Amino acid sequence: MSDRFQMTLAQLNPTLGALEDNAAAARRAWAAAREVGSDLLALPEMFLTGYQTQDLVRRPAFAADCRTVLEQLARDCADGPAIGIGAPLHEEGRVYNGWFILQGGAIRTVIRKHHLPNDNVFDEHRLYTPSDICGPVALGPLRIGVPICEDAWYDDVAEAQAESGAELLLVPNGSPYSRGRLETRMQHMVARVVETGLPLVYLNLLGGQDDQVFDGASFVLNPGGALAVQMPAFDEAMTHVAFTRTPEGWRAEPGARAPVPDDWEQDYRAMVMGTGDYLRKSGFGRVVLGLSGGVDSALVATIAADALGPENVHCVMLPSAYTADHSLEDAADLAARLGTRLDEVPIEGPRAAIEAALAPLFAGLEPDVTEENIQSRLRGTLLMALANKTGAMLLTTGNKSEIAVGYCTIYGDMNGGYNPIKDLYKTRVFETCRWRNANHRPWMKGPAGAVLPPRIIDKPPSAELRPDQRDEDSLPPYPVLDAILEGLVDQEVSVGELVARGFDRDTIKRIEHLIAISEWKRFQSAPGTRLTTRAFWLDRRYPMVNRWRDHS
Repeated sequence: MSDRFQMTLAQLNPTLGALEDNAAAARRAWAAAREVGSDLLALPEMFLTGYQTQDLVRRPAFAADCRTVLEQLARDCADGPAIGIGAPLHEEGRVYNGWFILQGGAIRTVIRKHHLPNDNVFDEHRLYTPSDICGPVALGPLRIGVPICEDAWYDDVAEAQAESGAELLLVPNGSPYSRGRLETRMQHMVARVVETGLPLVYLNLLGGQDDQVFDGASFVLNPGGALAVQMPAFDEAMTHVAFTRTPEGWRAEPGARAPVPDDWEQDYRAMVMGTGDYLRKSGFGRVVLGLSGGVDSALVATIAADALGPENVHCVMLPSAYTADHSLEDAADLAARLGTRLDEVPIEGPRAAIEAALAPLFAGLEPDVTEENIQSRLRGTLLMALANKTGAMLLTTGNKSEIAVGYCTIYGDMNGGYNPIKDLYKTRVFETCRWRNANHRPWMKGPAGAVLPPRIIDKPPSAELRPDQRDEDSLPPYPVLDAILEGLVDQEVSVGELVARGFDRDTIKRIEHLIAISEWKRFQSAPGTRLTTRAFWLDRRYPMVNRWRDHS
């Protein structure tokens, strides 16, 4: 019996529903694996379909297409290494999250997922049937246990497979990015290695899908938790890993160890990848956005330039009577530094026409936020018209702080198809701008250097919808607001706990109220890159009509 087994790990970026394209990517990876003499090509969880499929996986026609494409892939790749690939399994009226072994021109076996995640963005109890724990699969000289994603976050599946004779653990994953996730994954996988004494391959999906970004960062561990291979985060990669039999059992031969970026770079890369993949996979190559001269739209323009290239980013300044000269100057400065197109469309004429049309109905009523929102909605209408006419997607630019408390105008500045900074609090917006000015990477399509003018970052934020307006006229200072929001939204602590941390009760209660009454706006908001485990949409689901308040 051979004392060597080579596995090719393919950390690739599928497109959800593009079954033939995903199968073609698998064929190309298989050809590369065959060329180097690998025994197995391993692809991540649900690679054939893309992930997450949500209710699409329940459709019989979709299931039939998946089976057809999978069987054709097996026939096309009969003469060479086996293939392990994630796909749904429809069997006797049930749907399983499966990992298929293709060998010799046919589907040889299917491993079914045992633990189904049902928290954060996952709702797998709705979609799949949990399976009994599957035993190891014999491939060549060794037996491989395959805990699928969530299965490896508990000790029972890996332990049962080890007790059934597994000599190596291969964990195919569809694990989306959130801040700090890489470290958490590593901790759990080290625990499985220590418990079983077996080497472990952690193979993760890559790419953006709706609000989620799968960051790759696959790795291989030897017994004791020693890192043998680290694949890059956020990049497609293929790695050929050799395992040799030793007196102590199978061991991975050391390979390349890609550096792991810090949290700031990971967040920024996630926003760039999320934006780029959302557009590309939706069939868009260009974007439009309103450039205000403020920090949020400046950061979104920079992310878009890094994702698509500056030539595919169209910035529009829409000044009103309240737009400061420095805002016009700063917007022009940013566009020049980035190399994007910038046009100016004043809104005073349309605003006067709308106010004149409404004047008979508004007679006797004092000006208020209504007149401010007219300006925002005019801008939204003009930007949407430009996006429709040019075939570009409109990006919206609200940060998490504003979206949390409703400091945004529905059908106005909330208009758009995607929001790169939706899960980024305002204080992190400022720091992210500083990070981007100080750092440039090969994957960024925008120019290097301080592309965000310092004055944009340093000046007091303002919506500029009335004379001398500042955000802090309506909201607490952003460091205070964000700390309260992190407590109420991300940590879900009580009002009493925040008071104990030193925050003013009246301020907390006002913020709590604003969060509650803004749920309907968030329900209609554009999707955006998920950076935390409490992003607005699937992570945090609250009713729009809700009279309960925390009185602790």
